[in-house]
Amino acid sequence: MAKKTDKFVVGLDIGTTKACAVVGEQTKEGSLKVIGIGKKESQALKNGVVVNMDQMVASIKGAVHQAERMSGNRINEVYVGISGDHIKTLSSSSVVAVKNKEISVSDVKRVMDGAKTVITSPERYILHIIPQEFIVDGQEGIKDPLGIMGMRLEAKVYIITGLTVCVQNIIKSCQESDLKVKDIILEPIASSRAVLYPEEIELGVALMDIGGKTTNIAIFNNGSIRYASSLNIGGAYITNDIALGLRTSLKNAEHIKLRHGCAYPSLIEEEKEIEIQNIGKDSSHSVSQHLLTEIVEARVEEICLMIKEELKKTERHTLGAGLVITGGSSQLIGLSEIAEEIFAMPVRIGNPYNISGLKEAIDNPSYSTAAGLAMNGLEKENGSTYYKEEGYDSGRIKNWVSRMFNQAKNWLKESF
Repeated sequence: MAKKTDKFVVGLDIGTTKACAVVGEQTKEGSLKVIGIGKKESQALKNGVVVNMDQMVASIKGAVHQAERMSGNRINEVYVGISGDHIKTLSSSSVVAVKNKEISVSDVKRVMDGAKTVITSPERYILHIIPQEFIVDGQEGIKDPLGIMGMRLEAKVYIITGLTVCVQNIIKSCQESDLKVKDIILEPIASSRAVLYPEEIELGVALMDIGGKTTNIAIFNNGSIRYASSLNIGGAYITNDIALGLRTSLKNAEHIKLRHGCAYPSLIEEEKEIEIQNIGKDSSHSVSQHLLTEIVEARVEEICLMIKEELKKTERHTLGAGLVITGGSSQLIGLSEIAEEIFAMPVRIGNPYNISGLKEAIDNPSYSTAAGLAMNGLEKENGSTYYKEEGYDSGRIKNWVSRMFNQAKNWLKESF
């Protein structure tokens, strides 16, 4: 059991196939030290909507209990992720007159408050209001306007909302698990914190987080998120295809996918036969790995083409750093190779980085969202979150810039 600590944060990723908890504390260097993890299968979430509250609570409790035992800490508060096709985004802007000729915190607060007035329906809950840029007296491209002299301040922002009822049910499921929700964070934003490098976010990168039944997509450019969406397709569909095509159970199909699955035929060096357990019988049959690869390749290609169509909606954003794929289903052999061909850009698999503690246990893309939620939790408690709608702290931007610099410095250490 890990040594008990007084100050720690917990990221809780509630996905369509599992609930995952990561317990972390901050190191002297400001990075995340993982001291506990927990995972529990779940089928209680569909397209970001809770469909079975009892199952949801049971999966959350199971994951949290494992994380408690490993970390030696009683967990009472969590940072929770949210995704699904109920998530909607829009761009907005606002203009205010600067009160005292020098831009202050209150000026920025007023202009940000003005930008979110476009959300008038109580059915929509504001998750994030993210500045894209500030404009002072016509001068564009300003990231931190504090202290700048001017008469007129304009803000262009990106607003991310979710259905209020979906947010309420996520909160309720945590409350019934005896947990307080400290914040709800869009899952692609959380995952990006764990797997994307600062250089990628600046140059432009597409993040593809492939879960069990949902694929989250996000585009980052010039230091900020620019687009987010979700598709109702993921690794579970590959498993289902294998079960149908090879006449076996879903449980066996998942095992076959993880052990023998490959999305890129050229990576198979030699042909071999795979034993397939028959459904409801104490017998098996053999199939060629070539057949399995054909089944996997077809579905992976479909997923990639669907994402490619989604990215066409945002062609105005440059993707100089290419594509990063994360999530549990990104571990499939050959995924990056087939994605490079379809997207015609560099592709890499994103694992959580700049992490200590249980590094080997968490060095897996299936933990990207939970680890990112814990990282976001550390930043919020240190006051370094770039902007949240409940307030604007004059120290936040400076802390955010410092964090990005330290992140790049740690990456250079790891690389060289």
